[in-house]
Amino acid sequence: MEIIIRNLKKCFGEKVAVNIESYDIHSGDMLGLVGNNGAGKSTLFRLMMDLIKADEGSVCMVGEFNNEPVNRNVAELEDWKQWTGAFIDEGFLIDYLTPDEYFAFVAKISGISTEQLQEHLAKYEHFMGGEVCGQKKLIRSLSAGNKQKVGIIAAMIQQPQVLILDEPFNFLDPSSQHAIKHILQDYHEKTNATILISSHNLNHTTDICPRIALLENGVIIRDIVNIENSAEKELEEYFDIKE
Repeated sequence: MEIIIRNLKKCFGEKVAVNIESYDIHSGDMLGLVGNNGAGKSTLFRLMMDLIKADEGSVCMVGEFNNEPVNRNVAELEDWKQWTGAFIDEGFLIDYLTPDEYFAFVAKISGISTEQLQEHLAKYEHFMGGEVCGQKKLIRSLSAGNKQKVGIIAAMIQQPQVLILDEPFNFLDPSSQHAIKHILQDYHEKTNATILISSHNLNHTTDICPRIALLENGVIIRDIVNIENSAEKELEEYFDIKE
């Protein structure tokens, strides 16, 4: 699924949070979004998911779903949610449910059978570390890292063609960070989904993303092809300059 951004602008008062004239995220891209705090990463993701309204411009998803061509402006129609999974922050979770109840809820509204759900969860048993499923603990009582795991796993339940994750490495211990990198790479290889992640961790981002967009003051100032971590030096130099 391709994501086409045109003349997209969002301001909060006098602060320009996003100002992108034209940017295309190609079908099957695994794109890393990087930038300093306040650069506009989370705002851009929220615009892509119609969680906030743009002041100007559009975000469209273009491709094929169920063997039918689609071209959807996310602010005008909602059926793009059928092929999109996302985890932005813990506000996406229903914290008075247990993880098992939450996964069952997401599966039900996505048309996923109980058997399919169990197959999905079984693939991530190691990642969950025995601390998420079957514990009868409410999501609100989980650690920040385990909430993060619940959100990421839930976002992938319906095998989305577009997967959007904001700071997926946050709150995770080193072994879980390593695991999520392999999970995302494996998912991308098997599905050719369009995957977007934002992260402050340059090493993790350059490890898994062949394309990287660098934001500054809401503008994509560099669109970097990253082959075997070739972008790492350029990004380190950029952020060193800003220090």
